[in-house]
Amino acid sequence: MPGLETTESNAYGESQPLITPGKLVRVGSKLFSVIHGDLCKLRPKVREYVEQKARLCKPESIHICDGSEAENNYLLGMMHKQGIITPLRKYENNWLACTDPSDVARVESLTFISTLNKNETIPTPKEGVKGRLGNWISPKDLEKEFAERFPGCMKGRTMYVIPYSMGPIGSPVAKVGIELTDSPYVVCCMRIMTRIGSAVLKALGDDNFIKCLHSVGQPLPMPTPPINNWPCNPAKTIIAHIPENNEICSFGSGYGGNSLLGKKCFALRIGSILGKREGWFAEHMLILGITNPEGVKKYIVAAFPSACGKTNLAMMTPTLPGYKVECVGDDIAWMWFDKEGQLRAINPEYGFFGVAPGTSLKTNANAMYTMQKNTIFTNVAETSDGGFFWEGLEDEVEKGLRIKSWLNDINWTPKSGKPAAHPNSRFCTPAKQCPMMDPHWEDPNGVPVSAIIFGGRRPEGKLIMHDPFAMRPFFGYNFGHYLQHWLSFAKKPGLRLPKIYHVNWFRKSAEGKFLWPGFGENCRVLDWICRRADGEPSVVETPIGYVPTEDAINVKGLPPINMKDLLHVPKDFWQSEVKEIREYFEEQLPNDLPPEVQDELHKLEVRVNEQ
Repeated sequence: MPGLETTESNAYGESQPLITPGKLVRVGSKLFSVIHGDLCKLRPKVREYVEQKARLCKPESIHICDGSEAENNYLLGMMHKQGIITPLRKYENNWLACTDPSDVARVESLTFISTLNKNETIPTPKEGVKGRLGNWISPKDLEKEFAERFPGCMKGRTMYVIPYSMGPIGSPVAKVGIELTDSPYVVCCMRIMTRIGSAVLKALGDDNFIKCLHSVGQPLPMPTPPINNWPCNPAKTIIAHIPENNEICSFGSGYGGNSLLGKKCFALRIGSILGKREGWFAEHMLILGITNPEGVKKYIVAAFPSACGKTNLAMMTPTLPGYKVECVGDDIAWMWFDKEGQLRAINPEYGFFGVAPGTSLKTNANAMYTMQKNTIFTNVAETSDGGFFWEGLEDEVEKGLRIKSWLNDINWTPKSGKPAAHPNSRFCTPAKQCPMMDPHWEDPNGVPVSAIIFGGRRPEGKLIMHDPFAMRPFFGYNFGHYLQHWLSFAKKPGLRLPKIYHVNWFRKSAEGKFLWPGFGENCRVLDWICRRADGEPSVVETPIGYVPTEDAINVKGLPPINMKDLLHVPKDFWQSEVKEIREYFEEQLPNDLPPEVQDELHKLEVRVNEQ
């Protein structure tokens, strides 16, 4: 078959090629070459879905992924030959992809939820106000958009069939997806980020799966060569979710959350809808375990918006003697109450897809240790000895090495006027390689949650994004209904509701300096949270809730910290905050705010004014 590549031997030294000339299978009036796997052995609904989309997208061939090492090596080698990725020779099986500069990030403005009733998806904002809690598209309009994109979009390419599990395979809360894609980069990244392959198909008991269709949107032959050998179609990019069909369709982008459909698309947007239907939570939260010197261990989940230290906290190296922090997950938590009323959580992912710039041995040593092998980097810079580089690693790179930027500037220096790595450049690395993964991170029954933390930056004089639950870009349904879903559990008998905390690691003094040292010192706050979860009365009641007493947090060994300023609740700031929150509610969800939330806001205002 034209354009078909084969391997002389696979990773295990077997002489037969991994990819064969293929078995011809008739789907409707067209013959497809199945070059890996057996279409006839797929479960009926999976085969029906694959055949339906093959008829639509018209790929040259079909490859059913088994998730094996041999398959992964074949795809990496193929992409290397095609110039899509290059090896970072300093490490074991590390690779670098540099994308088309127009395809570098998630695109919120082009991400939609499609339902018959718009209010199911997004609150109706106040007249004349732009809604900021998601994007809706009607099924009719979406059908039109799809008709302009998907027919024939995979001509000349291979359609890869990726069976994947969000959560440990066979877990009672795990969910299965089938992603169809024409991008081998997506296959290799999905193998890192999820559990993929034959074992997933065996676990698919009732044919109930999330349908995921992805195309880079560039059938072959391309009219113009791809930039950086990275096919994409930014002018036609769209990422759409159809809850009624349990379906996700993405077109035009090969990058990250736009193409790895198990991540934000499934795990949060569709996941949150499934959670509402089935009585659980899909949240943008890290999960960590902390053990004190007495050997008592507790698990905590925490929701922070972007750039607020979620991954750093999940992989923290604690500074308090005798304490140990272990990571269960750094980005997403699926949570539910068990039969005893205990809140439990799993990390549905299998890898880390982290922002590279700013990550270093100083800020997150465990992440640096994790990415030393079997990692795919995207849009980072490369050193002349085959290493990776990005802003934040200036003190950790050998002197005298040349740096090639992600834009292929082979003699990049800090004076070049552009960053060496794209600000949203990423590392995609297996979680099991992290040296401090919790021994129960793959427990199918999850870990017991003792506390929930919310946090973020509250900079005076700057725009507050109002990112509730750190879910603003990821709600799968109306935010007001989402709040009601959370509140509904307070009314259910027999549940042991965890305590909820709020932190701001970034508070500054009048001189503009951080009041709290952060990073590994944050274990001191976690220590207090755990003691509070056990009922320790080391608190002072304030208008915004309980805060620690000035001597409650163990600061032994730290330079002097102004705990009075750190724990102060400024009346004028919180009066302004109440006003902003009320305006936000009135503008963004005037008809959908639960009355309990409105009542709490009123009580907060009274307490702040009486302070």
